[in-house]
Amino acid sequence: MILPLKLEGVSFLDIIRPLSLEIGAGPSTIILGANGAGKSVLMRLMHGLLAPTTGALRWQGGEPGRRQAMVFQKPVMLRRSALDNIRYAVRLAGARDGDALAAAALDEVGLRHVAHRPARVLSGGEQQRLALARAWALHPEILFLDEPTASLDPSATREIEAVIRAFDTSGTKIVMATHNLGQARRLGDEVIYLHQGRVLERAPAEEFFVRPASAEAAAFIKGELPWV
Repeated sequence: MILPLKLEGVSFLDIIRPLSLEIGAGPSTIILGANGAGKSVLMRLMHGLLAPTTGALRWQGGEPGRRQAMVFQKPVMLRRSALDNIRYAVRLAGARDGDALAAAALDEVGLRHVAHRPARVLSGGEQQRLALARAWALHPEILFLDEPTASLDPSATREIEAVIRAFDTSGTKIVMATHNLGQARRLGDEVIYLHQGRVLERAPAEEFFVRPASAEAAAFIKGELPWV
């Protein structure tokens, strides 16, 4: 097990103020906050794409390797088929049976019918599901999702959320950043509320939405501008 992930006094420039968090296995975690709150930067710090200005991040199991994965708001597709996008990721990870893993991952996200189509001609929703399939093939212990449906229509959003629930059901820890209150209610077991680079509260989702502990979170839930 690589979890828990511990953030100890982590900051990044003036975007993320010094914070300490522990992300453990189990229920899904939603990083919730307005645009500009620092959610994407916090996700990149946890994933290891950014190095903190101060503080440290420690995985219980040492270097996580392919046991953690991240899907971004705008997925990057390689200039090859949908199936080969997954094969390439599996090969990089050093996993065996790459062809079988790639085909199974496409089945899991409902994209077997576009297996040999160039990934870059797929719709936005299909590309996002393909990005999730690349992660699925690696069977990560934890999956970071950064606003994965922000630019998608309701139909594509439903499909993406179904895949996220499947990850959750399979035992993968979900950590997802979103500013979408409805999505946070649908997918979150707990909420970490981020405001101007600071964690203002952390609570079970039901408790957070009924009895937010901070004035900023209460204003955000009501649809007000929390920085006014």
